[in-house]
Amino acid sequence: MTMLQGGEATAAGSAVKDTTTQTFVKDVIEESKRQPVLVDFWAEWCGPCKQLGPVLEKAVRAAKGKVKLVKMDIDKHPSIPGQLGIQSIPAVFAFVNGQPVDGFLGALPEGQVTAFIERLTKDRLGGEERDLLKSADDLLAQGDAAGAADLYAQVLAQDSGNLAALGGLARSYVRTGALEQAKQTLALVPEAKRNDPVVAAARAALEVSEQAKAVGPIADLEAKVAANPLDHQARFDLALALNGKGQRQEAVDNLLEIVRRDRKWNDDGARKQLVQFFEAWGPTDEATVNGRKRLSSILFS
Repeated sequence: MTMLQGGEATAAGSAVKDTTTQTFVKDVIEESKRQPVLVDFWAEWCGPCKQLGPVLEKAVRAAKGKVKLVKMDIDKHPSIPGQLGIQSIPAVFAFVNGQPVDGFLGALPEGQVTAFIERLTKDRLGGEERDLLKSADDLLAQGDAAGAADLYAQVLAQDSGNLAALGGLARSYVRTGALEQAKQTLALVPEAKRNDPVVAAARAALEVSEQAKAVGPIADLEAKVAANPLDHQARFDLALALNGKGQRQEAVDNLLEIVRRDRKWNDDGARKQLVQFFEAWGPTDEATVNGRKRLSSILFS
């Protein structure tokens, strides 16, 4: 058996199609806002991919419109798989509401593929569970970490493997200073899924919080910087400490000042730290948006 490719896949039914780097947003991100979309990352040389392909297609068609399957050849289109951190294939990612929410690696047997799709397409995933996650995300953004943690826990009580809820719960613990609980929560994520964006963001938040605990008091660091504005290490540590107190904009200011004065300092350490902050805060956070713009203006001026 071989996988249907190109026009054959499209002709076989709208539930199964190929995608490219250029059409990925339309085929996957936008479409997943209407229904779950499975993305099968494969390559022509991959034997297990050709075993999994027909099994996936059969299971998706059996779902009768509840889910779609999109295939991406990683050799022809390496950009998206690279961004998602895919290192082995076959790899299947499930997208819901524009975000990867689940996935698996390897050529699973038909029964496990069917069970995966059934779990993905349960009504609660599209309704109550999604609403709970959105409410939890909103509470966390508003600073109510305890309230957010309660909602994430409700989701996990129904679906213990929900990556968005695990990542959100870990971020909630970080926000309240319960770093050990955050570590324990992230340890529940399967090894194969630890590069998922929501998990990576939670891990970054934990790491920057631990960094903040390792530096001295803000007042002492401010005094060092005032005494010697070229003391980049003191300014770097000050940025970590400020972030630990929730003063994100001030943390960005200090790291950008290092980048502006000496881009090569500490092996480009200030820019790298900014990138980690942006990952921890999330792409829509005001400090991330403004920080990225200002960093770009410095780097490309």
